[in-house]
Amino acid sequence: MSGVMAMPVATLRATATTPVVAGIGHASAPSSSVPLTAVAASAAALGAVGAATQRRGRRQAQRASLAQGRVTKGRTLRGAKLVLCAGASFPEGRKLRVAVVGGGPAGASCADQLAKDGVETFLIERKMDNCKPCGGAIPLCMIDEFDLPKDIVDRQVRKMTMISPTNKEVQIGQTLKDDEFIGMVRREVLDDFLRQRAKKNGATLINGLFIGMSLPQNKGDSYLLTYNDYEGQEGNARKGETKTLEVDVVIGADGANSRVAKDIEAGDYEYAIAFQERMTIPDDKMEYYKDRAEMYVGEDVSPDFYAWVFPKCDHVAVGTGTVVDKKGIKLYQQGIRDRAAPRIEGGKIIRVEAHPIPEHPRPWRVKDRSILVGDAAGYVTKCSGEGIYFAAKSGRMCAETIVKNSQQGARMIDEADLMEHLREWDGKYGPTYLVLDLLQKVFYTSDAARESFVELCEEEYVQKVTFDSYLYKTVQGNDPVGDLKLGWKTLSSLYKFNNQKTPDPMRTLA
Repeated sequence: MSGVMAMPVATLRATATTPVVAGIGHASAPSSSVPLTAVAASAAALGAVGAATQRRGRRQAQRASLAQGRVTKGRTLRGAKLVLCAGASFPEGRKLRVAVVGGGPAGASCADQLAKDGVETFLIERKMDNCKPCGGAIPLCMIDEFDLPKDIVDRQVRKMTMISPTNKEVQIGQTLKDDEFIGMVRREVLDDFLRQRAKKNGATLINGLFIGMSLPQNKGDSYLLTYNDYEGQEGNARKGETKTLEVDVVIGADGANSRVAKDIEAGDYEYAIAFQERMTIPDDKMEYYKDRAEMYVGEDVSPDFYAWVFPKCDHVAVGTGTVVDKKGIKLYQQGIRDRAAPRIEGGKIIRVEAHPIPEHPRPWRVKDRSILVGDAAGYVTKCSGEGIYFAAKSGRMCAETIVKNSQQGARMIDEADLMEHLREWDGKYGPTYLVLDLLQKVFYTSDAARESFVELCEEEYVQKVTFDSYLYKTVQGNDPVGDLKLGWKTLSSLYKFNNQKTPDPMRTLA
């Protein structure tokens, strides 16, 4: 780590149960034949000697009692509180205690890594069958990196169709190899798998609603979490039993509306509203989507994002999102229904979902021994809206830092240890977020810019760089000539559509 590190210090806070007896009793009256001054001097001398002797005896007795585990009459360690500063070792049998609030990809991946590496871990999730409105796309590298079973992927998408405001269609995926694809998953299936694996590796899984927490008042004090335990209860009317949990570290993985973020005053951020309908469609139409996903752009489907039709196991997810016009989300949802109508006609809605999606990281993501990951921290990319991989990755990276700095749960950590994770995260993925933010500002501001964006997607170089970067989460390119050609093409395309006197006619989808 960089910066100044505190010296490892462990202190025990003893609680006094009875006052310590000090000094000796008063001397009896002296004989009248002895001078009063001599008597006083003798008494004082005897008193001082006696007091010193008694203090030495008492200290020796206390040391003996401590060595044998007994309580002394003067001071006691009974009920003493263990206070550890950063770097101090825990007593034998005691491990670093970490509560992870939220059981999505971020929280479950974090809890899994912590528990597997010896940290005492508690994972709190209120809704075990949560179906978040999410396109459900994951990059190819995530399957191996997070050791996901192959059958967790409902569909292997090898064709991506970009559809412009005038319904111009561009087929993307021509550069993919035979074994490359975008995985489509259902969040309720993926999240449950990750949670159960964390439990199998030693995490304590709590089905409960996190209510809030008391922050440490002194350095080294514990956090006290309060939650409603839903164990054994079902249905939306469940109330649960109020319980508390004392831990050393709290990780907020509880989404865009993070309660942990509120408790640590992490600050607000701008967010989008995602709205999605899951639909069963006729078999012949489902056949079209078996390995294809569609992305629609245009003012009618979103003023600042895109709409989608993504395939699931036996149905499709049709949705959209917006930051600038949240109140109009249902209007934009009707827009994507209308635009995609020829391909989803006859569909039956089986589930409606809506949820806030963060647009950028929170102002503060760490406070003392609390940290935010995933959506709670604001790790959703602009332009593409990708969040699953980055959520899981942030949770795992955070856990790895905690494990390393706590020596697999044997030592206490502090804010500096958690800041190390933020520096690593921002250094690794900060440029990606900045580039995608810029792309969204350039291409999602007008229909002319959106037409230009779709036209650029026809370029083989664009497809290769885009897919390779997405599938493997590494920056691709490094072709100066290709980059220059793409830059010129982008400027030319933007100029053409922004200065077009007559917009292209609306096309009809096949």
